[in-house]
Amino acid sequence: MNHVNHTVIITGAANGIGATLAKTYAKEGATVILADIDQMTGDDLASEIEADGGTAYFYHLDVQDEQDVDLLIDKAIEHTGRIDVVINNAGIIVRKPLLELSLDEWDRVQHTNLRSIFLTTKAAAPYLKKNSAGGRIVNLASTRAFMSEPDTESYAATKGGIVALTHALAVSLGPDRIFVNAIAPGWIETGNYHELSPEDHSQHPAGRVGKPEDVARAALFLTDPENDFLTGETLVLDGGMTRKMIYEE
Repeated sequence: MNHVNHTVIITGAANGIGATLAKTYAKEGATVILADIDQMTGDDLASEIEADGGTAYFYHLDVQDEQDVDLLIDKAIEHTGRIDVVINNAGIIVRKPLLELSLDEWDRVQHTNLRSIFLTTKAAAPYLKKNSAGGRIVNLASTRAFMSEPDTESYAATKGGIVALTHALAVSLGPDRIFVNAIAPGWIETGNYHELSPEDHSQHPAGRVGKPEDVARAALFLTDPENDFLTGETLVLDGGMTRKMIYEE
């Protein structure tokens, strides 16, 4: 348990991958600061973590809003006096044909997925650099940074941006011993895993579709205080799918 007494901030924490990240770090002994626009689910998650013996605080905020993000960081310091890990997980997708995609929709995806990382990192960095073991940032990208389906331009643009922003931040923040990496998940099933077909699993070289717990284990690896020679990287977590050549029969 390398995160005992650490403070871990997770955006987009109320559901899916974010909720699993929150529970995982809480079980590792961290105080988890949860941020999401979903007030009811976020409150329930914090209560669940507390009932399980962990320590969690939930804050309702819009990650696009600079004042909201600054307040989140202030509250984290108020509660624990430190920030060790920031996981930028918040993200949305608008799946719409390019000619039907409005500028407002484009901007909402850019601001939620990409601007939020800039805002959170900028606000947290002065505290992350105070840690003797260094600070850790993990950004959630996607395999959509490298490959696409139709009608996902706004989403793909942000995920490619996250990959580039990750290595740029790693270089800029390296002198302050802040290590910045990204995870690019492929198909991660956040619903009913047992409803997937055998074909859904078998098309992955690893033999199965991913689970949120896979992302949580990857995040624990990237934020391990002993990993101080790993920065600027994007870990592709997709069961081998982006390495698989596809031929039409």
